Amino acid sequence: MKALAARRHHPMALLVILLLALVATGGLYAAFQPRTAQAEAYTQEDVDAGKSLFLANCATCHGTNAEGLTDSDGNTLGPSLIGVGAAAVDFQVGTGRMPMENSGAQAMRKPAQMDDEQTRQLAAYVASLGPGPSVPEDEYLDTDQGDATKGGEIFRINCAMCHNAAGAGGALTRGKFAPTLEGVEAKHIYEAMETGPQNMPVFNDTNLSAEDKRDVVTYLHSLEETGSPGGLSLGSLGPVTEGLYAWTIILALLLGTATWLGAKAK
Repeated sequence: MKALAARRHHPMALLVILLLALVATGGLYAAFQPRTAQAEAYTQEDVDAGKSLFLANCATCHGTNAEGLTDSDGNTLGPSLIGVGAAAVDFQVGTGRMPMENSGAQAMRKPAQMDDEQTRQLAAYVASLGPGPSVPEDEYLDTDQGDATKGGEIFRINCAMCHNAAGAGGALTRGKFAPTLEGVEAKHIYEAMETGPQNMPVFNDTNLSAEDKRDVVTYLHSLEETGSPGGLSLGSLGPVTEGLYAWTIILALLLGTATWLGAKAK
């Protein structure tokens, strides 16, 4: 007992206890951290080819080292891409938003300027600059494994205030807008949630798991499959457009009737 007590008061005892506590904390974090989609493995050849593409197409705004650039007035020409991950590149380039044709309030979706292989190489280069969200695996894009009901609930709570409950999109401030989600690939919907492009908040795996994001993708694709069972969707923009259509039709009928009665009275 005396020997044990002596060890307890040894100068190194506190250091050993701290090291054990750190090891235990790290082990528990690794064991209970949220399940995430795994990053794609890239080769050095992919990274080198992606760097060449970056210097030719992106460095003008983002800088030769992807550190971002500002003009003489302090306005951002292009943000830093260090740590944005492969998913951000795959989304922005795959949807044609980057490279941008013209500066503006928001990058517009357009036909992609790079093919799939070039996009993958560019993503490999940006991913090599710092850790960030990876391109999701097919497992998390398989809508057959998703739950549309749960996804609809998640979407209405987190996304409908901007994108509309039917994913039809909507206006924001200062010339910005939430784009329609109709016809968007499952991969790009997932990547948008993971990276939060432009005005969109980030829904990483700490607040929405990979399975939750798959459920949202499943819900949006189910909307496309079912269509509008109630008849004309009128843009799926809610009571404002429905009221506008109703009043336009009613007023047109009333004016037409009044004109016909007036002509008949003469």
